[in-house]
Order: sequence, then C-alpha cells, then structure tokens
Amino acid sequence: MTEVFGNRFTGKVVLVTGAGGGIGRAVALRFAAEGARVAVNDIKADAVRGVVGEITAAGGQALGVSGDVSSKAQVEAMFSQVEQALGFVDVLYNNAALIDTSRHFLDADQDWWQRIIEVNLGSVFVCSQRAAQVMARRRRGVIINTSSGGATRSHRGNVAYDAAKGGTEAMTRAMALDLAPYGIRVNGVVPGFINTYGLEGDQLREREQTVPLGRYGVAEDLTGAALFLASDDAAYITGQFITVDGGVLVQQRSANVDTFPVAGFPVIEADLM
Repeated sequence: MTEVFGNRFTGKVVLVTGAGGGIGRAVALRFAAEGARVAVNDIKADAVRGVVGEITAAGGQALGVSGDVSSKAQVEAMFSQVEQALGFVDVLYNNAALIDTSRHFLDADQDWWQRIIEVNLGSVFVCSQRAAQVMARRRRGVIINTSSGGATRSHRGNVAYDAAKGGTEAMTRAMALDLAPYGIRVNGVVPGFINTYGLEGDQLREREQTVPLGRYGVAEDLTGAALFLASDDAAYITGQFITVDGGVLVQQRSANVDTFPVAGFPVIEADLM
C-alpha cells in the first residue's frame, strides 16, 4: 500500500472477507489507499493482524475481525463489531473461500461437499443478507462477490468448488433483482489464473503459455475491477460480472492438463459396453 490512488471512498466503510492474503488482501489494501475505513476479515487471526498492520502503517484506518463467515452467529458478531467501531457497511466484498479442494468425484464424500458449499456459497448468503438488511434501510449499498471460471467452465476434481461458484453467480443475479428497489447493487468479479501460490520458474512459464496476454495474473489485477464496481462510475450496473483473466476464458484451445484418475476404478472395456 505504497501508491496513492485517490480518495473515491473517503468516508465509506468496506468489509472484505477472506482478506488475510491473496485477492482479498489486495482489495482491502486498495480500498484503504482510496480512503475507505476497511474491516479485514479472515479465519486466520494472524493474517488479519498482518493486513491491518499494513493499512495502518500506511496511514489508513482498518479493523481486524477474524472469524468463520459460514457461521451465522460469527457473522452477526462481526457486523456488530464493525458497525460499532467503523460505522455501517457501505461495501461488502465477499471473497472468503476454500480453494485447496481438489478431490475426484468418485472419491468425494458428503462431509467434503458440505464444508465447501457452506464456506464458498453459504458465506455469501449469510454475509450478504446481514449487510443488505442494513443497506436496505439506508437505501444504498454495494455487494461484490468473487466468482471463478469454474462457475461456467469445469475444473477437474472440483465438483463442489465449481458448484459453489456457479451458485454464487446465480445468487448474485437473484440478489441484484431483489435488492435493486432498495438502491443496493450486487455484482461480481471472475478471476482467471492468479498467482497466489507463489509459482515461479519453469512451472510458472509453462502455465503462462495458456494465457493469451502471456502472463499469470497477480492479486492486484483484481482491484481495479472491484473498486470500479463499488464506485459511482458503476451506478447503473447490477447483476453483472467482470472477468479479469488475461483472455483465458474467451479462447478455444485444448487445456494442457493431465487426467485425474482414481485408484480402484480401472477402465475395463467390458464394463462400458
């Protein structure tokens, strides 16, 4: 947070979930750099303290609110804490998600499915409803949801994750309709290949070959779209998604990936006849 961007969000309160690292952290830092009072949420308390420290060291105002956003009780406590310390939430950015979720469909179980749906989809519902209940009375507010290419294209071994992101996009459109009469806009951002895992060297260069713009994205690439959707420049936009992916989702080419076999399920031609 060393670059000065402006003051578009001075006087605004922004709550970012899953802001302990990656996209959420970058978005929280960018909102703070533009004058917002930022509530930083993550289930990892140490990560929350780190991001809050970055913001305050740069002269911004931030509040750390660690907790599990799939829990209604913890979400209620989080919003109450934010409202008392910073004021009512003007912008909610739903970014919290479980992302290390790969499991082949044949190896999946209900506990795995349920936890991913609760965090990746359920948290969007719980946080958005709590925010909207206050926004509706104030007749203004913005909700932004992080989606994924998996909402419309499929990842191998990620049935639950993709189902949750598809649900997030459907929920975004439905919330936009329900909340529009109250002056609340609901939109989303679709990240492409974002290097939040620290890929480097040959592994990174190989994967970048699938990106038309020739490079993996970084978390900061998402911040411009997020702030645009939260700003008055997007005052007539709701129920929409901005894709930030370097062109990955518009191309027609074979994916350079391996199949995802499962031990114990050998392919026997007689079984398929």
